[in-house]
Amino acid sequence: MSGFKSDFLNVLSERGFIHQISDPDGLDALCAKETVTAYIGFDCTAPSLHAGSLVPIMMLHWFQKTGHRPLALMGGGTTRVGDPSGKDESRRILTEDIIEQNKAGIRKVFEKLLVFGDGPTDAIMLDNAEWLLKLNYVDFLRDIGRHFSVNQMIQRDSVRLRLEREQHLSFLEFNYMLLQGYDYLELYRRTGCRLQMGGSDQWGNILSGTDLVRRIEDMEAFALTSPLLTTSSGAKMGKTAAGAVWLNEEQLSAYDYWQYWRNTEDADVERFLKLFTVLPMDEIARLAALEGSEINEAKKILATEATALIHGREKAEAAAETARRAFEEGATAEGLPTVEIARSELETGLGVLSAFVTAGLCASNGDVRRNIKGGAVRINDRGESDDKRQLSLADVSEDGVVKLSLGKKKHVLLKPV
Repeated sequence: MSGFKSDFLNVLSERGFIHQISDPDGLDALCAKETVTAYIGFDCTAPSLHAGSLVPIMMLHWFQKTGHRPLALMGGGTTRVGDPSGKDESRRILTEDIIEQNKAGIRKVFEKLLVFGDGPTDAIMLDNAEWLLKLNYVDFLRDIGRHFSVNQMIQRDSVRLRLEREQHLSFLEFNYMLLQGYDYLELYRRTGCRLQMGGSDQWGNILSGTDLVRRIEDMEAFALTSPLLTTSSGAKMGKTAAGAVWLNEEQLSAYDYWQYWRNTEDADVERFLKLFTVLPMDEIARLAALEGSEINEAKKILATEATALIHGREKAEAAAETARRAFEEGATAEGLPTVEIARSELETGLGVLSAFVTAGLCASNGDVRRNIKGGAVRINDRGESDDKRQLSLADVSEDGVVKLSLGKKKHVLLKPV
């Protein structure tokens, strides 16, 4: 055990969520004696969050499970500015309509992992546009800006790294730290929020908020960050060669989501079971002890449990069954992801390079060529060694599709329409 008094910090500690805490003893004592409100902010830069956002959402999930009140803060206001943390360049400025559409898409995932309502531990969702868009600039500078030290701000990693590399940092982005700090103050005033959580790249921004609450309200507020996750091979969580691993089904099918977790590297299985499933720790320990080919069973359980949290148990088990049929029986498996193409493309001849890029199995023509050389490319379950091969209507099966496979685990059906 970690030695914490509170259930919340014990759970987070044993499952690997904790990177830094501003005052561990103080936060532990607070969580052990009363119901605490904690928030995490999510900017609305895309129509869905991706798998890289799951760690903070799961932190809110466990916060609620251990008897506290989670607050999901939508960044309708801060999205208009752009957070420089971890970025090498300025973020594209989005229109209000796009921000609203993105916000609607992002909301969906929270309803799957949090219970919303009016009870003392029911989750709440707010949007910082509600207070940030009403700010008077001169009043804000006088009342809030005077509490921020530029000397400290330029030492924060998000700013310092951009300056050291002599990369452009706009005054707009430089203000982000003030706005995030002000969010914390506003949430303390509105909800009594005493804790902000986030990824370790947010540490400086969160500390600015705790400092502001202390200076203006004379109240101790807390910061807790999780490690920024990469896979054992160094890849960023939630990203693949084909793109982001989105949480909404409109952007990524339940089957493809299941596949992402099934393809976890051996060294990551135990860590991911702790972070991305709600399986009990003794069951995770049993799965983590599996070796050799048996580790594939642990990966399938990881894939099914992680998918069930986001897409529901029924779709998770359907994805597992589709995968079993496709890999173990070599069947076309009607549940495989399908990409529609114009029938005319096959009538005139569709190059194999183009087909695999269109299907999302490879990122570029060069990627397809490398995989053909490596013997990983199959068309209708037959190996393909010719990178100039043209697909035609003759390749369409009785099921009306062409099955494209990359290795043993990735399959897509091309359907002429």
